Amino acid sequence: MKKASQRRGARRASLSPGRYSAPGTAPGTLVFDPDAPRPTIRLMAYGPEGVEEREVEEPEELEAETGNWPVVWVNVDGLGHGDVLRRLSDLFGLHPLALEDVVNVGQRAKAEAYDEDLFVIAHMPIGRPPETEQVSMFLGTGFLLTIQQKPGDVFDGVRDRIRSGKGRIRRMGPDYLAYALLDAVVDSYFPVFDALGEELEELEEAVLGSPDQSTVAEIHRLRRTLIALRRTLGPHRELVNSLLRETHPLVTTATVVFLRDVYDHIIRISDLLESSREISSDLMATYLSSVSNRMNEVMKVLTIIATIFIPLGFIAGVYGMNFNPEVSPLNMPELNWVWGYPFALSIMAGVAGVFLALIWRRGWFK
Repeated sequence: MKKASQRRGARRASLSPGRYSAPGTAPGTLVFDPDAPRPTIRLMAYGPEGVEEREVEEPEELEAETGNWPVVWVNVDGLGHGDVLRRLSDLFGLHPLALEDVVNVGQRAKAEAYDEDLFVIAHMPIGRPPETEQVSMFLGTGFLLTIQQKPGDVFDGVRDRIRSGKGRIRRMGPDYLAYALLDAVVDSYFPVFDALGEELEELEEAVLGSPDQSTVAEIHRLRRTLIALRRTLGPHRELVNSLLRETHPLVTTATVVFLRDVYDHIIRISDLLESSREISSDLMATYLSSVSNRMNEVMKVLTIIATIFIPLGFIAGVYGMNFNPEVSPLNMPELNWVWGYPFALSIMAGVAGVFLALIWRRGWFK
């Protein structure tokens, strides 16, 4: 009973999509996870002339940087210290409902416009098997604040471009930086589907070879992964589409052109996802068909054996009847015949040969 309850608890935990405030609490109530890591704040301020990058101990240190650089990017790793996040909220004027979505991870990918900023939530894949981590972005005048659940992300390429000054990123505003980060999140799904494609090829070889219970378990695991990815990627398509459809003063026309490219990437990833789901469904159907064919082969062999031995059993049963030939000459006289035993075996061999010939001519051995 204890193991069963543990399994049910694990199942309930896996079905829980995120953290939420208790029912009936006031909007904007923040409930922090005590196990979450303490926030670390990293500043990257830049413009066409240069870059300043350093770790910040206290949120108030950021106030002096705002306005001194064309773009101020503040990245926060960790959600475990409520005081730090509240001070950041006061510094950048974040809406309490948006901050509640940041703390209660597991939100759908979305974009919401508030009075002074644009709030964006995305999910980036982490590790293998792929899990997702919520990334929250606040786009404001001259700054971009990103908040992640824990250290480690897919933004190193963007940071390298800022440090080296390659491309146009140092000449553009914070909206272009938000696009670059969103593009990095979306593109990070391509390696995930490359790895899933290799797994599908290996499973296809196993299904067409000698599948067993471990094969069907892997197919089920892969299908659950694809369902989770579909649930995660679907809102991203709506997110980018809303940024393209709805105009916002913080997003320039030049950046909207690049957001179209992100939307194209999401369409490609969605196509890969649907193709992978179809292949996984076909693999399951192929596995079931293979198992059915193997069972049919076994049943065919057993049927052939039974068909041959049924008449032999009948003959042996007749000769096994206890009739006394001395009482009557009609009571199995061949029992007293010198060639009686060879005669019985010859009848059995002849009947078996006739049945084998009939089965062969009908092609049942193929």
